Amino acid sequence: MRWRFLRPPARLLRYLGRQLGRRGAILLCYGTVWALYGYGQLIAPQADQTGLRLLLQWVPLEVWAWLWIASGLVAIGSAWLPQRRDAPGFVAIVLIVLPWMLAYLAGWILGYFPRGWVAAAVWGVIAVPVIVVAGWSEPRPPKREWPPYGS
Repeated sequence: MRWRFLRPPARLLRYLGRQLGRRGAILLCYGTVWALYGYGQLIAPQADQTGLRLLLQWVPLEVWAWLWIASGLVAIGSAWLPQRRDAPGFVAIVLIVLPWMLAYLAGWILGYFPRGWVAAAVWGVIAVPVIVVAGWSEPRPPKREWPPYGS
């Protein structure tokens, strides 16, 4: 009775959790992080851009920032779609990481960014859960017994 004020938010969170599912929750979380990362690159670009030299020769960092934001928004929008129709979100999350990861790796291989292999590994490992979850099926909702026993 004392915690009665918590019931409406708890119900709302349960409802949103059912709507999203596990796949949607991953898309929502990663999409939010990707959009925030892009926004961060816009308002306060990273100080050391040595590892991104290869990418920045072709496309300015501001454009990359907007691509990060766009991929995050695609993932956030896809989070609310049913399974199999949410594929654009998973693709967007992984695709934006690949050039970042490859640029760091190339910087290490070419010798101008000694920590490039670490940055490439970090971005690769960050993307792996997305690839794993993309292959999962959403669990079926439990069957409800009727009439409601035990009430």
